[in-house]
Amino acid sequence: MLYRYLKVDIENRIGILTLNRPDVFNAMCLEFFREMDVLLGEVVLKREINALVITGEGEAFSAGGNISEMIGMSPGKARQSSRIVQASFNKVENIEIPVIAAVNGYAIGGGCELAMACDIRIASTEAKFGLPEVNMGVIPGGGGSQRLPRLIGLSNALYMLLTARLISAQEAFRIHLVQKVVSRRQLMDEAMGMAKKITHKNPDAIRRIKSVTRAGLRFGFEKGCQLESEALGSLLERIQGIKTND
Repeated sequence: MLYRYLKVDIENRIGILTLNRPDVFNAMCLEFFREMDVLLGEVVLKREINALVITGEGEAFSAGGNISEMIGMSPGKARQSSRIVQASFNKVENIEIPVIAAVNGYAIGGGCELAMACDIRIASTEAKFGLPEVNMGVIPGGGGSQRLPRLIGLSNALYMLLTARLISAQEAFRIHLVQKVVSRRQLMDEAMGMAKKITHKNPDAIRRIKSVTRAGLRFGFEKGCQLESEALGSLLERIQGIKTND
């Protein structure tokens, strides 16, 4: 498939997905989400890559959606659009391979929500993060109100959501929204280096780590521990080339 709003490259089994609407700061639209869904589906089916890096073309990671446009939607249409966005970001979160966000500039609204759906976030020193929806009298619609407190804690999340304040990369690092801050020049090298380090490890173990860790957050500690034990046994069966019945 030819993509209009995304660019896709593969280097050494690492996929690079670039949001490609630099003239509008990589703002998102419904067609963008359709392309994202198709691309992620192809990644899962073809198993051509062992890690995915998501970044933005130009000066921004993504300025998100058009809030003013959303304000003009009927309530029913807004609910439907929200579910489309949520489903797309859920696919990013639930894809079996590790996903790294290389946040090169502004990550606002839906852009921030996309970054939060990734497993690891690396930011350039120029990056800014924010969820400004409350300024228009609405709330995030792409899962932001749910992922943010899970990543940075309730009070930090409410601070960002209620004030609509943009925070710097350094502040995002301090509150654990991002895992590393580097210069703009170093950003992609850092993201690709991290992805390369991960892909050199056992791919089955990497997939199991991601799945059981995220499942534990959804289903609770006890269920997570059960899944962890089952995954450990399955991996040892593969390594040892045996099948047990216990």
